Amino acid sequence: MTPTTPRDDEPSSPRSPVVMRDVAKAAGVSVATVSHVVNDNPRARIGQAARERVRRAIEELGYRPNALAKTLVTGSSSFIGLVADAIATTPFAGQIIQGAQDEAWKHGYVLLVANTGGNEAAEEQAIAMMLEHKVRGILYSTWFHRAVTPPAALAETDAVLVGCYSEDSSLQAVVPDEVQGGRTATQLLLDAGHRRIAFINTSHPSPAQTGRLEGYRELLERAGVGYDPALVVEATSDQEGGYEAAMRVLEHDVTAVFCHNDRVAMGLYDAARDRSLRVPDDLAVVGFDDQEVISAHLRPPLTTVALPHYDLGAAGVRLLLGIDEPTAGTARLVACPPVVRSSV
Repeated sequence: MTPTTPRDDEPSSPRSPVVMRDVAKAAGVSVATVSHVVNDNPRARIGQAARERVRRAIEELGYRPNALAKTLVTGSSSFIGLVADAIATTPFAGQIIQGAQDEAWKHGYVLLVANTGGNEAAEEQAIAMMLEHKVRGILYSTWFHRAVTPPAALAETDAVLVGCYSEDSSLQAVVPDEVQGGRTATQLLLDAGHRRIAFINTSHPSPAQTGRLEGYRELLERAGVGYDPALVVEATSDQEGGYEAAMRVLEHDVTAVFCHNDRVAMGLYDAARDRSLRVPDDLAVVGFDDQEVISAHLRPPLTTVALPHYDLGAAGVRLLLGIDEPTAGTARLVACPPVVRSSV
């Protein structure tokens, strides 16, 4: 039978993967020596010339070390886990993930993300799989700032809470500085000359509810304006709640309103328009969250205070890796920056 030569347009057979034995043969060393070089074993007594031959053979042959085997040798991997309840379905998800991913990559790690949808069984399974893969640690995140009971399995590795915290401070945490955010929003209105400033707060108990109110009250008192509880109205934190609360707030002859979030501010815009009030000429408005699909597209564009999602993700990784020092007994606070547009 005469052998045939494959034509150029015929697919070539897949090349067998390069294994450690191939590297050892090319470098003229033992497989054990290749293993020590690949795993950077500091106790192995290997001459510099042999190390260079192994590294050169690895590069020339295109050898890829077995990540799982290396994990078994070193006891850890180059992965950091991120487990979240519903973060991947929220408008801010990409920012937290991007911040954590960028910071992890900067230090030689890759982020593994699991979105559990708030399902406890899925959460347990995700954490278990990450532990099996010897992740360097796990970030545990929630889609809004609140207290949580951390899953017990997090005690088996280094872990940091992102955007949430435990009541007993059993785990390190990074959270938005809600009080500072409330001060920043109020300062924007004070700086514009306003003194009759209302606050539409959420009716849902949360660190955001109490923290933003505290910052608002603190700034008014510091500025000598004084705090008037009649100018604080609670509402559901959506457009309809903002509209209904605005009708009550506007009865108090205010010139500016700080809204708990951008959706509430959208409802306020609707109410102002129905009363023939112009923003910002007749009424200045500041929101919170910087939910860009809302704030940047209102007319006029909404001045707001951003939740620092990207910075939360990055800060969580730095805390996990020990790059940032932990804050004893309390969560690390991440500042909420102002985003100035045209509503003040």
